[in-house]
Amino acid sequence: MKIIYHGHSCVQIVVNGKSLIIDPFISGNAAAVTKVEDIKTDAVLLTHAHMDHILDAAPIAKSNNAPIVANVELASYLEGKGTQTIGMNIGGTVDLGFAKATMIHAFHTSSITLEDGQRIYGGTPAGFIIEAEGRTILHAGDTGLFGDLKMFGELYEIDLAILPIGGHFTMGPEHALIAAKWLGARHVLPVHYNTFPPIRQDAGAFVQALEEAGIRGSALAYGETLEL
Repeated sequence: MKIIYHGHSCVQIVVNGKSLIIDPFISGNAAAVTKVEDIKTDAVLLTHAHMDHILDAAPIAKSNNAPIVANVELASYLEGKGTQTIGMNIGGTVDLGFAKATMIHAFHTSSITLEDGQRIYGGTPAGFIIEAEGRTILHAGDTGLFGDLKMFGELYEIDLAILPIGGHFTMGPEHALIAAKWLGARHVLPVHYNTFPPIRQDAGAFVQALEEAGIRGSALAYGETLEL
């Protein structure tokens, strides 16, 4: 299994020649090293409706003839844009054939920004637990620290936790370290940092704090791959 970090909160999980991509925000990210048209995937998963998580979802889904998996409100909106969608909600599981994705709750907000600047309801923000090839990956989405992360650590043996560390809009490094401990994660990939000035963080210092707590951490450069 390979994990490709495309920047911000966008990761691609590759399993036996199949892949899914989560929260594609590439064309709007000046630091991105990947082009949207070069992404090849079998499914697009969205944690919530903010533009820095859905910007490239429709183009990638259409060019790959791939479904978008999202909460029912966001899925309905994107279906109106001509994409294939799988609408789901918190606690549900979708079987993609090569992987299963369970939607879990996150503490954040979610809205769709229309072309005229108006914002409409984007459904409940979420994270995903991905199970494939005997491994379990948790993508927390955009969230603050909350106690049910302990529950997920009890329910699942988490091989990799993908956690936001940027602060300001999500939890910062201190709370992400607590989340990693509560989850019992074997390995942690920090995301959602350094894209914008308010979320500047030292990912190297976060990884060091993880290692001092006995947890492996990897701060990937854009386009870098992690093998599990």
